Amino acid sequence: MEPVFTSMGLKVVVLFLVTFQLNTDVTEAMQVTSTGPQTIQKAQGETVTLGCTYTPGPQDTGELDIEWSNVSPDMTQKDALILSYTGGQTHYYADPGLSKRLKFIADPKQGDASISLSDVRLSDTATYQCKVKKAPGVDMRKVTLVVMVPPSVPKCWVEGAEERGGTVSLFCESSQGSTPLSYMWRRESGGSMPSTATQDPQTGELLIRNHTDSNVGSYVCEAKNAVGKAQCKYALHAYNPTNKVGVIVGAVIGALLLLLLLLLLIWLLICCCHKRRYEKEVANEIREDAQAPESRPTSRNSSFRSVLGYHTHPGVHYSSVRKHLPSISESGHGVISTGGNNGISQPTAAGEKPPPLQYDHRYGYPV
Repeated sequence: MEPVFTSMGLKVVVLFLVTFQLNTDVTEAMQVTSTGPQTIQKAQGETVTLGCTYTPGPQDTGELDIEWSNVSPDMTQKDALILSYTGGQTHYYADPGLSKRLKFIADPKQGDASISLSDVRLSDTATYQCKVKKAPGVDMRKVTLVVMVPPSVPKCWVEGAEERGGTVSLFCESSQGSTPLSYMWRRESGGSMPSTATQDPQTGELLIRNHTDSNVGSYVCEAKNAVGKAQCKYALHAYNPTNKVGVIVGAVIGALLLLLLLLLLIWLLICCCHKRRYEKEVANEIREDAQAPESRPTSRNSSFRSVLGYHTHPGVHYSSVRKHLPSISESGHGVISTGGNNGISQPTAAGEKPPPLQYDHRYGYPV
């Protein structure tokens, strides 16, 4: 039995030695020792430090190689190398806008590969990986950066008439700020928060029921997220309730007055239209009853001569057709033609009395 126990004892010793050696190798291998948070939240415009301290093992005697990469959220895509340290030199691989804001905060050869990123922007939100290699040892660490916008100064206002016995709602809202945003009301002066008040941290509403004078005072609303906070104030008052009956009566009276005024305007417009129509009709009747003006004798004589086609001659006298024809004389001897019944001119000697003219219906005048 003794050889059996001896054999088992040797196996236990060998197994112990192997386990101890493995533990020693793991402990003394390259190891990143940073213990900071895996997720860092920073306000836009601030500077953040991404930690990556390391301890090489005794067997890690190769050349030091440090790489910082932007880890792609898509596992099928390669990570983007942004910064490296190899051969004692720092190399930048990101775009100039990011590279000029990156730097090592210490000497990477002294066991600190941490970097700082200044003036962080929303586009800098990503997961970054630090990889330290010193053959044969290698280790890495990932840290997530979340850049957020702090809340802007909120606006405080009230909805409701702040009347005694009524319901009053105080509201608070920031126009800018990364979510999640929370709002919290507190009473700054006048005592503690009203017992009838309830508030919603998501919407920023403070609801006060059965408003009384004891609720009068200054209230403060604070808007907050993970990277900042801001606040505003509102002075709450208590007023007597408005006379609703008086308001309704006044509104009715005002509406009736407006209706009467409208009817008056319509009546005036109708009267104006009737007046214009009457004046127009009277003017038309006056024009219809007026007699045509009589023609002057001179105009009739002129018309008679124009119809006959005669021209005035010296020594010849003309008269109206209504009167008897005057004797026609001429200083010299000559012949004046007169029309007869047959329309043929007959010569008449000078000094003889011409025959009377007769009306010819064909021409409309005596011939």
